[in-house]
Amino acid sequence: MFEQIGAALAGAPNGRVRTPVRRQSRARGHCEAVFWRRTDRQQVQRILLAAKRYERVERQPGERSGPLGPVAIEILELFANLVNFKTGRLEPSIDTIMVKLRRSRDAIVRGLKNLRIHGFLDWLRRYEPTGNEGRGPQVKQTSNAYRLSLPERAKRFLGRLGMPPPLPEDHAQALAERLAAIEEHRASLMLDDRALFDVGDNPLGQALARLGKSMKQRESARRTESQSRSIINRQE
Repeated sequence: MFEQIGAALAGAPNGRVRTPVRRQSRARGHCEAVFWRRTDRQQVQRILLAAKRYERVERQPGERSGPLGPVAIEILELFANLVNFKTGRLEPSIDTIMVKLRRSRDAIVRGLKNLRIHGFLDWLRRYEPTGNEGRGPQVKQTSNAYRLSLPERAKRFLGRLGMPPPLPEDHAQALAERLAAIEEHRASLMLDDRALFDVGDNPLGQALARLGKSMKQRESARRTESQSRSIINRQE
């Protein structure tokens, strides 16, 4: 990152970047994997519904709008249609949002800011290579990576929709019986087999299994030695 930004500074008068890159920007294609989260239509709709109710309930007397504002709700509605449910990918540019909603840049920026302040949205600033060669700017600002979220203080506006449905009694009973059977089976295993059962057949599980097997062999050797000594003592 620092090399690219340094290249952007090269050739610029007084060290100023000709194509500015904002602070805390990340390289596009290298930061999104841990930021975007898989979601589904139901979760996105819950966020949208919570935001609408939050906007209505939190509006102060005499005010025309609530803490989010109508443009923020329009942005959320747009994002609900743009987000990729499988990956969480969401990266429209400000210009795209302006065209889709027919709103000014200032209105879009203000709506995005309100959503972030109140916990319904977060984003990463990003940059990408310009493709320039030589002394010109090597990186430029690109669209943000956005992530929808449901703030805790807004969940109460969902009522029952904000809580997971209770499990049916027969399901809970079946689950309890299954867990009891699994624990009974686990208790019957030797140390090496129990390690593989708990951790899985992977390098860590195999290492723990070897340790358990070694402990079992040492314990067996101690018992054999103790029995031998007991027999010798009786013969004497």
